Amino acid sequence: MAGRGGGWFHVGFRPGAGAGLEPARVGGAGAAQAVRPSWSFVGVVGGGSPGTPLPPSAGAAPPLLALPGDCRDALPSETHVVLLRGAAQLEAWPVGAGPALGERPDWRRELRAGEEEEDGVPRPGPDPAAPPLPLVPGGYVVPRPGFFRPLSPALRARRLALGHEHAVLLAAGGDLFTWGAGRHGQLGHGGLEDEAEPRPVEALQGVPVGQVAAGGWHSAALSEAAGDLYVWGWNESGQLALPSKKVSGSPAAAAEAHPGGPGAQQQHESPPRGAFISIQAFPALLDMPQGAALSKVSCGSRHTAALTRTGDLYTWGWGKYGQLGHGATTASDRPRKVCCFQSWGLGVRDVVCGPWATFVLALPL
Repeated sequence: MAGRGGGWFHVGFRPGAGAGLEPARVGGAGAAQAVRPSWSFVGVVGGGSPGTPLPPSAGAAPPLLALPGDCRDALPSETHVVLLRGAAQLEAWPVGAGPALGERPDWRRELRAGEEEEDGVPRPGPDPAAPPLPLVPGGYVVPRPGFFRPLSPALRARRLALGHEHAVLLAAGGDLFTWGAGRHGQLGHGGLEDEAEPRPVEALQGVPVGQVAAGGWHSAALSEAAGDLYVWGWNESGQLALPSKKVSGSPAAAAEAHPGGPGAQQQHESPPRGAFISIQAFPALLDMPQGAALSKVSCGSRHTAALTRTGDLYTWGWGKYGQLGHGATTASDRPRKVCCFQSWGLGVRDVVCGPWATFVLALPL
């Protein structure tokens, strides 16, 4: 299919259709600056011009949630979406059938300097170079009631990733903090205890981190200089790219390991990878194929996608709905390269994981 136009593409779960093995365009070629997926729909943040509609999804891609033209960023869930509008307005809107925004927002917050909070502390104003949602001046937002949560200014937050039950914060200087539920090791402190407040990830102290991601119950971080990937948390579906008993013991994995049959021996077969790992409670340095340095990592509920600095896309983990992009529904506990976009004459520029899906920005080479 050489010559296919570029834009955002989707693989994985499609409401009413199940698995989506063939990449489907989202929002039209080149139409979107960013995609913000929920489980059953995707919000597309466009060019920021009020009144400019986005083209509909092509094929069987997830339904689009129409956002206001002045929307600069969005954080969706199945019940609400938090919008950053214009220069200084946060709004939380209910999401109804369609999907569509409700009649009026459930919550608003101005981000203007000089106003005071209830405790008398001046509220910080908007920063043109501010990080993306969920971070906002003074704290962060979540797409459910109780929409705003404060953060200590001492954390000097640069980025924040939210999992199902935990949070991963990147501070100025590259330090990492996590909090929330820890029973799957997703906090990276070596245990399975919950943490009510941000706690530094001591295992990565001295490693300047440039990016963070949070999945359902796993976490990831990229080192700033080398582009090394560290992973921790739940590995039940191979989402850490560490040996998973559930994945390695499946018939599909056995067929992949021994194409000639169960008794076949491969001349260049890799040695055993060691014991199976269901929970990795400390950050583990992941060896990427050919020692590739990474520029981006994103986590779904139980899968992970990573983009190399040379534009190669790798995925691994749970694949029941085709979200790994390999044209199949099998899981993988090893990074596997996604090749279809190169065959279409497109180069991958960005990747964003939804809970059960993967969204890829691919543009003509």
